[in-house]
Amino acid sequence: MADVILVLNAGSSSIKFSAFDAQTPELACVLRGQIDGLFSSPHFAAFDASGEQAGAHAWGDGAGLEHAGAIAYIAEFLRGHREGHRLVAVGHRVVHGGARFIAPVLIDAGVLAELHTLTPLAPLHQPHNLKPIAIIAERNPALPQIACFDTAFHATQPEQAKAFALPAAVTERGVCRYGFHGLSYEYIASKLQEIAPGAAAGRTVVAHLGNGASLCALSACRSVASTMGFTALDGLMMGTRSGNLDPGVILYLLDEMKMTTREVENLLYCQSGLLGVSGISGDMRVLLASDDPRARFAVELYVYRICRELGSLIAALQGIDALVFTAGIGEHAAQVRQRVGEQAQWCGIDIDPGANEANGSCISAPASRVGVWVVPTNEELMIARHTRALIGA
Repeated sequence: MADVILVLNAGSSSIKFSAFDAQTPELACVLRGQIDGLFSSPHFAAFDASGEQAGAHAWGDGAGLEHAGAIAYIAEFLRGHREGHRLVAVGHRVVHGGARFIAPVLIDAGVLAELHTLTPLAPLHQPHNLKPIAIIAERNPALPQIACFDTAFHATQPEQAKAFALPAAVTERGVCRYGFHGLSYEYIASKLQEIAPGAAAGRTVVAHLGNGASLCALSACRSVASTMGFTALDGLMMGTRSGNLDPGVILYLLDEMKMTTREVENLLYCQSGLLGVSGISGDMRVLLASDDPRARFAVELYVYRICRELGSLIAALQGIDALVFTAGIGEHAAQVRQRVGEQAQWCGIDIDPGANEANGSCISAPASRVGVWVVPTNEELMIARHTRALIGA
């Protein structure tokens, strides 16, 4: 009977899961799937190791399925596919680990309580990450659960990279730059050591470009600076998030436009970014296919912000040896990669158009002074690795 590690990634309206064979050296994925559209029009899909659909279900509009119901459905589905498998642990993506949790940790009641205290640091992510943990602990308290943090990878950053220029009375409450997408960056760092050892040993900027987006500067595969800071709202322009913003704009929204804090939160997290600028969509695929001038401008601004932040991270690294694109846009939007390359030629980046259009692994031109790579990320596998290490499977 094979031991299986289940990985859960719970968001506000979705739960993704992957099941890994803990007894294979590479942690082979045996089943994966997700439930999308919680609270509105939930639907479920699952796929086996070969990519064939293993299950599907739709609840219909207005079904009102919540996290507890979604976890119960996933558990029942997995029970129906557990022949020859034994669940030995569950690994969870948790966005914020604060200053204390800088490595994956076995969850108990005390740890879970501490993680709840970090909710103000990630109000739109942390509560949803923690819900499945509590549900599983109540139903199967003996099952080991491991929390893996998006912030942990950035604990290696120097103090000046983390600090805000604020009084100690504020910073002592934990107000500093944490950085996010750490599980993705940690996976990319591990892959670089396989496919590009020279880049892994040198100075690399990784561009995690998805609905959420950030850049991270790696020196010998260790995080030294990132574009996200205190929250996952900072840095790059994203699908629906504003990214870097003058704090004075917040004061203007509160004082002059009389918005409440919750209205400002919704504006910056859900109504800005590509969606807000274009007025059309937060989906890069839709904008690239559109002839609307607003769509074109949104893409231009998106690329501009990437290149501007890229320059700041090159300064932090005092040079650059490699650039890596990853996540949904980074892995699939050749136009975005090409435009970034064109605007970043000043630093020695030269992208090969043919390799780029073919979504090759190495897309830099032979004469490029900087290696450019496209590396698919795998946060779930990174979580499974940490989980297996902690439970000693």
